[in-house]
Amino acid sequence: MIENLINNARVASTSGRTQPVYNPATGEAIDDLGLSSVEEVNAAIDAAAAAAPAWAATPPLKRASIMFRFNELLGQNADKIAEEISREHGKTHEDALGEVQRGKEVVEFCCGIPQMLKGEFSRNVGPSIDSYSDRQALGVCAGITPFNFPAMVPLWMYPVAIACGNTFVLKPSERDPSSVNMIAALMHEAGLPEGVLNVVHGDKTAVDAILDSPIVQAVSFVGSTPIAEYVYHRGTQAGKRVQGLGGAKNHMVIMPDADLDQAVDALMGAGFGSAGERCMAISVAVPVGEETADRLVEMLRPRVEALKIGPAGDPDAEMGPVITADAKQRIMDMIDSGVDQGAELVVDGRGLSLQGYENGYFLGGSLFDRVTTDMDIYQQEIFGPVLSVVRAEKYEQAVKMINDHEYGNGTAIFTRDGDAARSFADSIQVGMVGVNVPIPVPVAYHSFGGWKRSLFGDHSIYGPEGVHFYTRLKTVTSRWPTGIKEGSVFAFPTT
Repeated sequence: MIENLINNARVASTSGRTQPVYNPATGEAIDDLGLSSVEEVNAAIDAAAAAAPAWAATPPLKRASIMFRFNELLGQNADKIAEEISREHGKTHEDALGEVQRGKEVVEFCCGIPQMLKGEFSRNVGPSIDSYSDRQALGVCAGITPFNFPAMVPLWMYPVAIACGNTFVLKPSERDPSSVNMIAALMHEAGLPEGVLNVVHGDKTAVDAILDSPIVQAVSFVGSTPIAEYVYHRGTQAGKRVQGLGGAKNHMVIMPDADLDQAVDALMGAGFGSAGERCMAISVAVPVGEETADRLVEMLRPRVEALKIGPAGDPDAEMGPVITADAKQRIMDMIDSGVDQGAELVVDGRGLSLQGYENGYFLGGSLFDRVTTDMDIYQQEIFGPVLSVVRAEKYEQAVKMINDHEYGNGTAIFTRDGDAARSFADSIQVGMVGVNVPIPVPVAYHSFGGWKRSLFGDHSIYGPEGVHFYTRLKTVTSRWPTGIKEGSVFAFPTT
């Protein structure tokens, strides 16, 4: 039974509700997960609240020293963590290692938190009056994280919150929870005091308990847009800060002057890596001009047909299974919809069966051509190994297509033309832009976040934006008068 972690100790849920955890490669249940009750979630929140005053008063340099040790332990255990991710999620070992590394980079950023928390000081803003600002911790914060990056996304949240002086309650995905416990245990091993980081497993009951708790001051969420919107509205109505990162439909524009070999390589990795289960996956290719489109599809077809698909233990596998049987069925239904609505199915990934893994949740890569913007496969986030080609006559049409879409998470342009690249970066209504870079996930000392219905709230995640989200600005104006006697002043004060 997979247990909660409260006050640095494993605590089994006594709710009586459990859920199996599956290996997506085999379809077999490999463990049971206890689903926490409201009372158990509140116990974790209470533990975080009890630890909050002392942790907020801990010098930032001491908090950073724990992050240094935690970062070291993550590096030492990266292979084991990646194996656990692959076992429950299905992604290849190399992909899982990359996930751990990108999460680790945020921890490295947190090692420099004393610099990020430095305030500002102005002397003599008035007669013998000084002014200074400070960023102070919020108190108890919480995170609700998705299945597709069970290690990386939590590491985008709680190290920043904790380094800033907050305590934290994490509610990870029910589908692949074990790596979360493993990493949290490393945080405790690094010297984190009791109650500063707590992990509670559960379903909507646990989510709502976090959102309704008057103790929790801020909630970070990553997942689908409908749930992000729900979390944002319920959390803000309860008076919390909320950052809700939602869904995506990421386009890649391929200009006529692009290096097509480079573009095809990029599309294969960005479209089919991790079976397309990435919020920054490229799911729409937008070649500009018929000649560009014809050449692109001609080059993509054999590459998609030749995708090496297998379990994480296969060193040659380029793509593993999707997360659940329901996800597999939903993706196949979307492919059916594309065919029914008139798109040209160039490569059909349905019906794949691997010897010895017949019960696994495997799909081959699918490639559609001549997709139009009114089709479901264009409008909706498929979150699977399906790449759609939407042809644009001109550059301006491609830009309008992207700007008109409800999502604005990530996008890319492939071109040799600096003028086109600069124009694209300036005019596109998307939060993260790549120029000849297919998955423009910002490095840890910048911040990650989309626009439009890909982000609810005012702050992106990790980096400087994360520090601002997990802290409050306080400005102090002080005077130490030396015999100054002004009497009462009833006009609004000025300098």
